[in-house]
Amino acid sequence: MSFVSFAGRVLFASVFLLSAYQEFNEFGTDGGPAAKALKPKFNILTKHINSHLGVALPPIDMKHVIMATIALKGLGGLLFILSSTVGAYLLVLYLVFITPVVYDFYNYDSDTNEFVQLFIKFNQNLALFGALLFFIGMKNSIPKRASKKKGPKSKTN
Repeated sequence: MSFVSFAGRVLFASVFLLSAYQEFNEFGTDGGPAAKALKPKFNILTKHINSHLGVALPPIDMKHVIMATIALKGLGGLLFILSSTVGAYLLVLYLVFITPVVYDFYNYDSDTNEFVQLFIKFNQNLALFGALLFFIGMKNSIPKRASKKKGPKSKTN
């Protein structure tokens, strides 16, 4: 059963690891295509936050955001393969911040093709998020192994 669990973690983490690898290879000097695609969506988010909350966010360089996402996905994926809850928490952190920004279906009319595509991707990330929460819950519900220290044996005659 442990091999099956390991294989499942490898397959699950491959989604994040391959994405991080691709973004790393395309990074260049400006953050690559990921930064170019994220910039307009992030600008819309900052406008929403400014108009609804009245809080102005400081300017953020997309290159730094992409570096952070590469680190979260890469390190989180590797640690997740090793069955670490820290890796799962890193991937959860990535999904919590990136999913509503990248898959902003709520900015489109429900009858458009963009809405449908973004809504599907948003729900896929929700499923990944749920699987990570399930993993964390299962890891926390398994009791830690008790110390195998044996007390002194009593002599019986």
